[in-house]
Amino acid sequence: MSSHFAAIAYTPGVRAAQRRFGGAEAPKPPGDVQAHLSARERAFIAARDSFFLATVGEGGWPHVQHRGGAPGFLRVLDDSTLAFADLGGNRQFVSTGNLAGNPRAALILLDYPQRRRLKLMAEIEVLAADEAPPALLAAVEMPKTPPTERVMLLHVAAFDWNCSRFITPRYTEAELAALGVALPASL
Repeated sequence: MSSHFAAIAYTPGVRAAQRRFGGAEAPKPPGDVQAHLSARERAFIAARDSFFLATVGEGGWPHVQHRGGAPGFLRVLDDSTLAFADLGGNRQFVSTGNLAGNPRAALILLDYPQRRRLKLMAEIEVLAADEAPPALLAAVEMPKTPPTERVMLLHVAAFDWNCSRFITPRYTEAELAALGVALPASL
């Protein structure tokens, strides 16, 4: 358990539950700790083609959204900053609206074949495409996608590699093809 993740996630209520139910209580971290993504985390993030984004609305309810694209659509800008192009979707704007009221979010990124999971906590800035710096807009745009409507700029506060015990291996069509397995045409 990394100290920056424990500093945020291990609230007094979490620590009480760990004691009550026999969990592994991590030592209390000293002071304010800044998260820095190593080469391992940066490579893992850059290889993902999807993630789950959790935000919390003004009523206190959580909302989880799946985000997907070509591998690398979640861009690593530096060791504590990520970004992605927010494209037009169902026009509900639940995540975007939630972030306007509370910029804190959590992400879960999975590598199903290798049974690896990375959890991230970040503060997200939502920038309209016409307000984003041109270099940032260029950094997040992906070929063969609709125009970027917004840029989500993530300032990573914490991350943790999570237990792989119950991750069921799953494979994309491209991963199966690389293994020499062809899917039936009817799928």
